[in-house]
Amino acid sequence: MTTHPERFWLGLLVALAIVLWLVSGILLPFVLGMAVGYLLDPLVGHLERRGISRAAAAGFIVATTYGLAIFGMVLLAPLLARQIIDLVTNLPAYAHTAYERLSPLLHRLLARPGTSRLADLAATAAQRATELLGSVASGLIGQGLAVINIALLLAITPLVAFYLLRDWPKLVAEIDSWLPHEHAETIRAQARAIDAVLAGFARGTAIVCATLAVYYAIALTVVGLESGLLIGLTAGAVSFVPYLGTLGGACVAVGVAAFQFWPDWRPVAVVLGIFAVGQLLNDYVLTPNLVGDKVRLHPLWVLFALLAGGALLGFVGVVIAVPVSAVIGVLARFGITRYKESALYRGTDAGGVG
Repeated sequence: MTTHPERFWLGLLVALAIVLWLVSGILLPFVLGMAVGYLLDPLVGHLERRGISRAAAAGFIVATTYGLAIFGMVLLAPLLARQIIDLVTNLPAYAHTAYERLSPLLHRLLARPGTSRLADLAATAAQRATELLGSVASGLIGQGLAVINIALLLAITPLVAFYLLRDWPKLVAEIDSWLPHEHAETIRAQARAIDAVLAGFARGTAIVCATLAVYYAIALTVVGLESGLLIGLTAGAVSFVPYLGTLGGACVAVGVAAFQFWPDWRPVAVVLGIFAVGQLLNDYVLTPNLVGDKVRLHPLWVLFALLAGGALLGFVGVVIAVPVSAVIGVLARFGITRYKESALYRGTDAGGVG
């Protein structure tokens, strides 16, 4: 009987993708738990080497980490909740003010022969966007129960992190025993390469995002920006997406600053400068030193992966997009190396004549 291992692995990959798609609605706490466990594994290993049992070390690290997180949430939750409500409630006012102030400028810019129709279309689109923001804001407020459900679901996260940390060596040994003997060393080598990429990227990126979140939150709060703490923390948290934290946070913050401080343009310029400094700090200090080129993915590929992950699996897809892309990148580079060593690339006569 002829075996086709490539068909088996391809079928297994397709089946796994289908299963992940079907259960994507409940994946979030498990994905977050695995991410937390992966980030904290070096600490657990360090404690284990000092004579502490792995279960006790995992329990201590997880309890300490989540205890600090809960303490921080208790301190910040009332302020963040108020800022979220204020920001969502004021969205229609922000949009209406922006429309009123930008509409004359837009009409002047487009008041040229042949552009009047375009100006009318732009004004109509802006008016409709302003009207829609009211319903969007009420819809966001109406998602309160969904947010509570997500919070309850995330209670699973520390359990996932604990069991993963406790049983990680057993899981690795068990999976290693499943490897086909003929290709075991090759698979182990690629697994080590993937682990090196993910470890460097995940831990470096976590530190970058945390640093930027603290910087943006403090700087915007000191300036006196309304909802500055919320905007700053959010901008830093999404900084794992290239330029999204800076551009998205800057757009929201500058819009709020213009509404709050206008006609005084200086605070608006200061807010814009805060994000410019944050991007420079990210590009030339944090990312080169903490992340470097570990992922070895072009920013456009990262952006594509994030959009594709979001389209396929929603927020879970966004969370796992970059790690999955990094894994695919490692395997793709291995495949290209093998391809260039093969007769398919060099030709059937590449072995040389004579």
